[in-house]
Amino acid sequence: MSTLQLSLAIVGGLVLALIVAYNTWTSRRNAPKRALPQEHEPAAGMADPALRQEPGFDGGAVAVPGDAFQDLDRGLEPADGHAVDLSEALHMPVPPLSAERRLGLDPLIDVIAGLQVEHVVSGDAALAALPPTRRAGSKPFAIEGLNEATQQWETPAAGQRYQGFQAGVQLANRMGALNEIEFSEFVMKTQGFADAINAAPDFPDMLQEVARARELDQFASEHDAQLMFMLRARQAAWSPGYVQQNAARLGFVPGAMPGRLVLPVSTPGLPPLLTLGYDTQAALAEDPDQSAIRDITLSLDVPQVYRTEQPFTRLRDVAAALCQAMDGVLCDQNGTPLPAMAMEPIAADLELLYDQLDGRDLSAGSALARRLFS
Repeated sequence: MSTLQLSLAIVGGLVLALIVAYNTWTSRRNAPKRALPQEHEPAAGMADPALRQEPGFDGGAVAVPGDAFQDLDRGLEPADGHAVDLSEALHMPVPPLSAERRLGLDPLIDVIAGLQVEHVVSGDAALAALPPTRRAGSKPFAIEGLNEATQQWETPAAGQRYQGFQAGVQLANRMGALNEIEFSEFVMKTQGFADAINAAPDFPDMLQEVARARELDQFASEHDAQLMFMLRARQAAWSPGYVQQNAARLGFVPGAMPGRLVLPVSTPGLPPLLTLGYDTQAALAEDPDQSAIRDITLSLDVPQVYRTEQPFTRLRDVAAALCQAMDGVLCDQNGTPLPAMAMEPIAADLELLYDQLDGRDLSAGSALARRLFS
């Protein structure tokens, strides 16, 4: 073999080695980032269902009309994060339901019809007479009894005695205002219950209540706000385990659905402070470490969280911490990067919104606000 041939062979071998090395480096660089191994850490996407906690209303989510919201999509400025030990965060117990989860009828947001009974009615008889569903159309429907012993309105319970009843249907929610058809269904359900317990119902005027529902719905539509931000990977994508690990350090726990994490509020049993979401298919993949997630969303349902929790400040802190830890960039929900200066106007708008809700006795996070904005 001549010197030229030998030189070409050596050069060809070196080029081939460089190509293999480059392809290996590129593959590793573009592979989804994985969670760091930790002792006793559950596999990605395999958190114990008992740890999942995500309070809700009426047992499920409600479809939301697009024009019922005021979307505020902006940016944030860096702030220091709130570190939480991973093992502690993933083993937080499911909080018990608080007493405030019982959302009784209130004339501010409900149509209420009194039911006068001829004699005291047992809780067992009242339970047997209740209608099979607790909704009139898309609106929550409820019946309460005046407990003879405690003199408090409550949901009928076995073993108790009641000297009066009242039925109610919600005037508005995120599905819209109570209409004439829903009011008629409310009357039919209430009349059926009244007949079963020998009670005389007293219904308010339908046209007046429907008009009141429209006015309340108009107010709710103008003062409803949900903030949503997108965190997008700058270079390498993320695996579900990597997202979970970094979110858990900030206090997030698995939600009720795959690809959903929640940051609990300080009071157990209430809706979450923040929600972090990512691709459900990636969360359910057979090998989550190979699932590539290029963006996640952080959202805040403003009327559902108390003002004192400082949810907007917490959202900014969490977003900044995740961007720094995961090499991400903050964007609006359309994927457009956001400048830090965009946050201050939103903070001012939220303070005004909180004041207006307070003035209507529908303070953010209160039982009535959580019902109305659900």
